[in-house]
Amino acid sequence: MSQLARWCFQHRKWVVGLWLLATVAVIGVSTHEGSAFGGSFSLPSTDSQAAVNLLTQNFPSASGEGDQVVIQATHGATIKSAPVRTEVNAALARVARVPGVVSVVSPYAKAGAAQVSKDGTVAFAVVTWAEQGDKVTPADAKNLINAAETADGANVHISLSGQAITNSERPSPGFTVGVGVLAALVILLVVFGGAVLASLLPLLGAGLALVLGNSVIGLLSHAMSISSVSTELAVLIGLGVGVDYGLFIISRYRSAVKEGRSYADAASLAVATSGRTVLLAGLTVCIALLGQFLLRVSFLYGVSVSAAIAVALTMATAITFLPAMLGFLGPRALSRRERKAQATGRHARPEATRGFWVSWSRFIEAHKLIVALASLAAVIAVALPITGLRLGTSDASTDPAGWTTHQAYTALAQGFGPGFNGPLELAAQAGSHRDAAAFGHLLAAAAHTPGVASVTPAVTSPNGKVLLATLYPTTSPQAQQTVDLVNNLRDHLIPQAASGTSLAVHVGGVTATNIDFAHVLTDKLPLFIAIVVLLAFLLLAAVFRSLLIPLVASVMNLLSVGAALGAMNAVFSWGWGGKFLHLSGTGPVDAFLPVLIFSVLFGLSMDYEVYLVSRIQEEWRHGRSATAAKRNHLAVTTGQAKSGPVIAAAAGIMILVFGSFMFGARELAEFGFGLGFSVLVDALLIRSLLVPALMHLIGPANWALPGWLDRILPRLAVEAAEPAPASLGAGVIAGPGNLAGPGHTAPNLLPAERQHHE
Repeated sequence: MSQLARWCFQHRKWVVGLWLLATVAVIGVSTHEGSAFGGSFSLPSTDSQAAVNLLTQNFPSASGEGDQVVIQATHGATIKSAPVRTEVNAALARVARVPGVVSVVSPYAKAGAAQVSKDGTVAFAVVTWAEQGDKVTPADAKNLINAAETADGANVHISLSGQAITNSERPSPGFTVGVGVLAALVILLVVFGGAVLASLLPLLGAGLALVLGNSVIGLLSHAMSISSVSTELAVLIGLGVGVDYGLFIISRYRSAVKEGRSYADAASLAVATSGRTVLLAGLTVCIALLGQFLLRVSFLYGVSVSAAIAVALTMATAITFLPAMLGFLGPRALSRRERKAQATGRHARPEATRGFWVSWSRFIEAHKLIVALASLAAVIAVALPITGLRLGTSDASTDPAGWTTHQAYTALAQGFGPGFNGPLELAAQAGSHRDAAAFGHLLAAAAHTPGVASVTPAVTSPNGKVLLATLYPTTSPQAQQTVDLVNNLRDHLIPQAASGTSLAVHVGGVTATNIDFAHVLTDKLPLFIAIVVLLAFLLLAAVFRSLLIPLVASVMNLLSVGAALGAMNAVFSWGWGGKFLHLSGTGPVDAFLPVLIFSVLFGLSMDYEVYLVSRIQEEWRHGRSATAAKRNHLAVTTGQAKSGPVIAAAAGIMILVFGSFMFGARELAEFGFGLGFSVLVDALLIRSLLVPALMHLIGPANWALPGWLDRILPRLAVEAAEPAPASLGAGVIAGPGNLAGPGHTAPNLLPAERQHHE
């Protein structure tokens, strides 16, 4: 790693030129080829997917995305008023001509007689696309919205609902990214003492990686199914980790320069030490993200690959592009005040004997038991709402009030009831008249079942093999009662009606698909978590040659994720702080987010854990205390004091970057809040309190590893030993954030600090 950094530093023009050339070339190809975002959503071996397959094969005109044009008469008019009817019919005629639309069922047609509310003020038209919702482009959905809204006027209000409409309403993430970048820059300026160029470097490296990554993802969308939301999540993840990776490396570089090292030596040291941490953390995040393929949910494939590409490129720019750019900056990586100190020959003191982090680490050592119990209780308290966690898909009631989907939801709920926002499709394969009669009996029984508002008559497919009916629940799509109704249909009503016949009935539609999606991920999540935790344990055991350190870290990672999911459930499902966060409504936590959050947090927690424990381990290895117990206490206290400022700054950047996505769509808001809150808990309670306190309590056993396990585990070095550069000599004391290596003869602590312990 040090040789790579030194080569990049010395050949900086070539390195920067190659990065820029690659970026321009990929952007050019991507612009020429365009993108093919859309996504493919399938849930093999589920009832809703069986319904989709049945309709696609036998009833193509009914297998596509179904949206609704909601018509609300105002100012005393009714749906059947002549002016309203004239304008709506003209608009629906335009809707029928929108490319991709295969049918429109008007409320004025005989087939749509039931699509008018009892008071005559609300109605809806059913629009069916040729494709499923994830394949309808935002441009096509906008065409539909524009055509339908031509009827909007003094006596009628038009709004639309449906998956394709929701996708088209999603705002561009540009504003939220801008807020995140600005917030990160402020923290970097504080951390780097006002050194503007040094503060811009992490943002520059992350920005280059994300621009290149987005172009690569766009090209990849031609080869595999990737939804547009994948790029938004990739930007969020890549920006957060990319800025943190840059912070780790540049802060190490600045510390080395201020100690008097040459610029080339400082860059080499930064990548040889912090760069290894970045490499391990980045690879870990990528492995965890790609591990989502084990869940066999096609929707997650594009998300995981896109995020992994973003993380891999930010990692690559951190260990190659940044050392090259540091070569151009030279002394300008320091602030003016710091450069003046360098010019006078006054190098930074290698280790402070005072300051917040020294006092903090001493406090934890002195009150280790109380600190451990209190911080553990605090984390558990934050995570407690996870016991009521319900995964699902939030409906349009949680959309911003200005969205047409939210307005359509409100109008339909007022006119017909909330269940009309999420109809269920009953698709039956009937091979005989007896089967058809049994399906009729099922519809009659379902119509009188609690929780059912109405059931439409059955429609026969063109080939006569499939019957289709629409069932409207009395409750909203995201309500638990709707989930219970779907389970009742599948477990009781359908088996009873089909008994003694060859009738096969499947419950489909967007609402049923979302319910199945939540069930699939809920069932597979424990196995996924177990695999990721086991991987984390093995990696940390190989790195730190310890049994208890990886065990504690694995438990801490679980606590961190538990805190994130608990807080997400309290805010987005229970509504705690919803007004403060300007949320439009409450609903279940979106089903795919826990998987994605766990994948990312696994790497982030690993990042902070490695950064903290590697400092402690170096102090343990070079400690000279009389007893092993004192040596362990000294190592933990000193290691935490060294790593604390950087971890706090990195966490602050993460929190603000992720928090900025609260301004985006609901899924991004959930994701950003979950990650940001988890990083806050991880850095404030777990890495700054709980882990050091536990390491004090465990004592020298922290570093114990059974001989048989030591022999079979591979040896992975995260932090390379610090070479003693010729310009400094062998007697230099290791500075803040720099690890003492074999070439250093002086102890790591100043006498005052050592006297505190001995």
